[in-house]
Amino acid sequence: MSRRDRSWLLPASVLLAIVLGLLPLPALLQPLRPYWLALVVAYWVIERPDRAGLGLAFACGLLADLAFGSLMGEQALRLVVMAFILQRFRARLRFFPPWQQALSIGGLLLNDRIIDAILNIALGLPPVPRLAWLAPVVAMLLWPPVFWLLDAMRLGNWRRG
Repeated sequence: MSRRDRSWLLPASVLLAIVLGLLPLPALLQPLRPYWLALVVAYWVIERPDRAGLGLAFACGLLADLAFGSLMGEQALRLVVMAFILQRFRARLRFFPPWQQALSIGGLLLNDRIIDAILNIALGLPPVPRLAWLAPVVAMLLWPPVFWLLDAMRLGNWRRG
């Protein structure tokens, strides 16, 4: 299977990330839900800048806004900010192993949480729950397996035998 044959992987991973974001969780765990879509967009911006950039981040954000019923453009803004920062530092990030990249991803997702909190305050919405500030840590811990899985599928190394 050539790389061209795996063009389905980007849209499939985005849709899977949205589905993972929609899956119900117990009320106690809900604030800890990682921002799956941000992890997937981050992967594609880092690994395939020719296919993923600000446009993909914006489109994924609008799709997520529709799927999650959030304010139109909120997640689009958050993902575009993240993608912009990733594009700026992509050359440096690519050469770190995934477990070290996880620290940068954690920082980006903390920045995303701050943007979310500012938007909630500006719009007069309820504040972000305190436990939700730990979600970037959960996502940071999930970055290496997400990265390795997507990388193996993109490169065709996920089959054995």
